[in-house]
Amino acid sequence: MEVEYQEEYIRNSRGVQLFTCRWLPLSSPKALVFLCHGYGMECSDFMKGCGTKLASYGYAVFGIDYEGHGRSMGARCYIKKFDHIVNDCSNYFKYISGQVGYRNKRRFLYGESMGGAVSLLIHRKDPTFWHGAILVAPMCKISEKVKPHPLVISMLTRVEDVIPRWKIVPTKDVIDAAFKDPVKREEIRANTLIYQEKPRLKTALEMLRASMGLEDSLSKVTLPFFVLHGEADTVTDPEVSRALYEQASSEDKTMKLYPGMWHGLTSGEPDHNIDIVFGDIISWLDKRSEDDYIPEKQFSDNVGGIEVVSPVVKMSERKPRRSKTHGSYLCGWKGRRMLHHSAM
Repeated sequence: MEVEYQEEYIRNSRGVQLFTCRWLPLSSPKALVFLCHGYGMECSDFMKGCGTKLASYGYAVFGIDYEGHGRSMGARCYIKKFDHIVNDCSNYFKYISGQVGYRNKRRFLYGESMGGAVSLLIHRKDPTFWHGAILVAPMCKISEKVKPHPLVISMLTRVEDVIPRWKIVPTKDVIDAAFKDPVKREEIRANTLIYQEKPRLKTALEMLRASMGLEDSLSKVTLPFFVLHGEADTVTDPEVSRALYEQASSEDKTMKLYPGMWHGLTSGEPDHNIDIVFGDIISWLDKRSEDDYIPEKQFSDNVGGIEVVSPVVKMSERKPRRSKTHGSYLCGWKGRRMLHHSAM
């Protein structure tokens, strides 16, 4: 199916200009899918494969770069308040859902890693609004192996307002660990829209608080969801997804673990593995986009203020950017560092 790609800038309630994009089928969409990208990532290039794939199967797909991420304005990957990301996404997604032609369509969230936390918190703001969520290796619990000691958190909290933007948090370059396919790995390294430096102190603490808050309230998750995780993921612990599946109150919940697959299920695996993952995602969405769908529990271990500030820009009107430098970026609750977070 042919897909139309569009870009647009909006302004949030704090006056910050944010980049948005969408992939649309040429016919009336089956449903709406709203993308929540990971920490340091962006939608237009990194999630292009996801948007194109879902739109080619009849879904209208919408993405937004968080403040300080991708093409949006703001200090690079500085998260002053995690709630700002959640509120910006919620406001924009509801703005789209209210447009003519979309008002009667089912609405699904799609979150990868930190975007999984964003999706779950958006759901919490209005639990009855959403019809389901796709959660790929979501950041929703801290692995017991690396949970920071309360004294460490207390010490860093004392200085977070003194040096909030200081790139102080130790981390390692996890691109090698997250993305299996070497060609895709280098393409991701070359994307200058992806933040690849050390995380800022305030950002790390906000992500930590968001994850700990979700961990303490997984039972409050009530929407239908499909959580996916690579069994060979060394960036985020698959047990985090298992905890979500086991503790969530959702009557319709599905979990699938993929043997041998890494963290980047939808962007870093060989093409045949990515096809398997998206086949499962599309099958899950297709069933829940049908009017007569009856939910059931499933588990498998097998493989707001919105202001438009610029007109639509076609993909062909801009040139891709390439980076000459490599760095490291925040990406995984599973690791050895004291504040080493799930970030993509």
